[in-house]
Amino acid sequence: MGKQHTNIKPQPAKPGDQRKIDFYFQRLDASHQNPVNLVLHYIFVPLMVLGLLGMAWAIPFPHIGLIGKYNGYFNWASFIIAFGIYYYLKMSPLLSYFALFMFFGFSYGIMQLELYQKAGGAELSAISVAILMISLAGQYIGGKIERNDQSFTDDTKLLHVTPLWVLYRLARRLGLKY
Repeated sequence: MGKQHTNIKPQPAKPGDQRKIDFYFQRLDASHQNPVNLVLHYIFVPLMVLGLLGMAWAIPFPHIGLIGKYNGYFNWASFIIAFGIYYYLKMSPLLSYFALFMFFGFSYGIMQLELYQKAGGAELSAISVAILMISLAGQYIGGKIERNDQSFTDDTKLLHVTPLWVLYRLARRLGLKY
């Protein structure tokens, strides 16, 4: 009949054989091993998203008569949120729901910052830039603690999935399948 091959070893999964999100998460997991760096990322990645959304929210949006009284709630950050949720939904429905709740919370916080600005406080754009700078500094420090330059490089290359990676780590800790 022919020679039987009993010692065939399974081939490792190629990036094309697995979901794209699994490939991204594996890269981020590999470059984030230090527990202090992980805690810093759990704090500063969501703050980075808050800073970016706040900056987009602060950019003046044209008045659209069709929207009526909801003009104040529809802005450039709405596009970022919509695109982000759509992109995350394609990757992982469960994590996209977590992201949606996170975006709702950040939107509420940004609206409170707008009220603070109207009451005579600091401008939303200045607060958002400060939050973004602090969050980037925190992530940079985490990369230095990790002692792996690849950690900070991966964060910048995979910026679009790093917030989802933080939610993935939370879901995994809760025992949820993403």
